[in-house]
Amino acid sequence: MLWLLLAAWAGPAMAAPKLLVMGDSLSAAYGIERESGWVQLLDERLADEIEVINASISGETTSGGATRLPELLRQYRPDIVLLELGGNDGLRGLPPPQMRANLADMIETSQQAGAEVLLLGIRIPPNYGQAYADAFSRVYRTLAERYDVPLVPFILKGIALDDSLMQDDGIHPTAEAQPLVLDNIWPALEKLLPEQAIAEATLPKD
Repeated sequence: MLWLLLAAWAGPAMAAPKLLVMGDSLSAAYGIERESGWVQLLDERLADEIEVINASISGETTSGGATRLPELLRQYRPDIVLLELGGNDGLRGLPPPQMRANLADMIETSQQAGAEVLLLGIRIPPNYGQAYADAFSRVYRTLAERYDVPLVPFILKGIALDDSLMQDDGIHPTAEAQPLVLDNIWPALEKLLPEQAIAEATLPKD
């Protein structure tokens, strides 16, 4: 009976904050073991301080993400939402205004659900034309300014042009590159995390 009294005195345990990743193949560990992906590495870095939910799907577009997000928000009630979408829109040559509208909808929906948003940007290869590539990249900057959300302009910075860090398709990073992807994201994400989670993440691991 003593443990029941102690539990009642302590009150209900606080649930860990939740972080939801809405991404495409870059976050779904395409072509590599899932445990090697940057989202899994993030989960390991945060230990038990943050619950990481990876809702990423290979081939996902911003339209698909916008359709799926409301139910995921109701199901998980995340405190932080990472939006890593747009790459497949670009590879399919879809209009940037359509991509912008879908991402804007996801940002607004997440914020209305009480979640903070981190926007994770990607860039399109120059063979799609400089005008299209510029319009594509501008979508992320415009949305970050409009909704006052942090932005990682290019999660594959320092990776995409290094053949040794990219799979044979030239689109997806290798397993060896995944820690670098996380390093590109971490400085912006760190500002959204509770202090305890940051402290845990910076502790040396056995």
